[in-house]
Amino acid sequence: MAVIPLAANFAGDFVIKLLPVDSGNTMDEVAAAAAANSVGIHVPDQPGRVLRVRKQGAEAPYGRDTTVADAALEPTECVEIYFE
Repeated sequence: MAVIPLAANFAGDFVIKLLPVDSGNTMDEVAAAAAANSVGIHVPDQPGRVLRVRKQGAEAPYGRDTTVADAALEPTECVEIYFE
C-alpha cells in the first residue's frame, strides 16, 4: 500500500487540507480522516448523518467501500467530503 496525499474539501470548512491516506483506505476511512481535521473545529458535527466522499465536481459519491486505489485517485487530487 502507498500513501497518497489528497486535497480534502470538507463541506462547510473554509480551508482545503492536505490529507495523507493509504491507497487501501475505503472512502469511509477517508471521510473519517478528513472529519478529524474539520468536524468540531470548523464544521459542526451532525450526529446520525453519514459522511460521503466524491471527486471534486462529481455529482455522485464514491461507494463507501471503494478504496482510494479503486477510485484511481492521484496525488493532490481534490475530493469533497460532506454529510448526507
